[in-house]
Amino acid sequence: MNPIEQAAGLLEGARHAVALTGAGMSTRSGIPDFRSPGSGMWEQVDPLEVASIFAFRRKPETFFDWIRPLARQLLTAQPNSAHLALAQMEAAGFVQAVITQNIDGLHQKAGSQCVLEVHGHLREATCIRCYRTFATEQFAQAFLAEGGVPHCPACGNVLKPNVILYGEQLPAAVMREAQRHTRQCDVMLVAGSSLEVVPASDLPRLARQRGARLILVNLQPTYVDDQAEVVLHADVAEVLPQIAQACGTPRLEYDRT
Repeated sequence: MNPIEQAAGLLEGARHAVALTGAGMSTRSGIPDFRSPGSGMWEQVDPLEVASIFAFRRKPETFFDWIRPLARQLLTAQPNSAHLALAQMEAAGFVQAVITQNIDGLHQKAGSQCVLEVHGHLREATCIRCYRTFATEQFAQAFLAEGGVPHCPACGNVLKPNVILYGEQLPAAVMREAQRHTRQCDVMLVAGSSLEVVPASDLPRLARQRGARLILVNLQPTYVDDQAEVVLHADVAEVLPQIAQACGTPRLEYDRT
């Protein structure tokens, strides 16, 4: 049995399967990942200087100058074949939840229903003083066109996007739900994640301790390669549609971006 058929067999036989996804899911949608040699975003800047809560509070303009071109990519990006295949597998009942480290919202755009965003998202921003929350769509166009630092309409202080920066705690309710699905699952599909950022990177270990079997699809090796039943060092945009079709889901004309 080849690895695609083996992965499909595990998902077809699962009682409760979950997917854990990372930045590699979205590179075919034009969103760079963080750690790939030669193209990762952290090769260009020090994340602690631009993407930590301490740096944000000290000099928010540095954060917004850095995230502005990325925000434009995130807001205009469209789901690729990996997102669509995963949504299709969820709709067909082969995957019960998607736990994602991504902030781009592409899983939802692709049609996934149960998406747990453990690193937050860009749909809302919260004032760092009065803690009121606002939809970012009311600020997005002006920010992309003019730059600058968005301010709270209520008190005038700085608005921080609801993404998790270095030094911040992950959203407790979302993380508890992700851990619940992880403890409950008997198969975990890890797709496009280097598994280098804790605590999300600990979820496959937790699943394995509970007896779950692992399917790993990622270009680079990870720390759980030797614990997984299926390991595919390949592009998720190529592999996930093949797994979806091997599960017997209807054939779709996937986007080839």
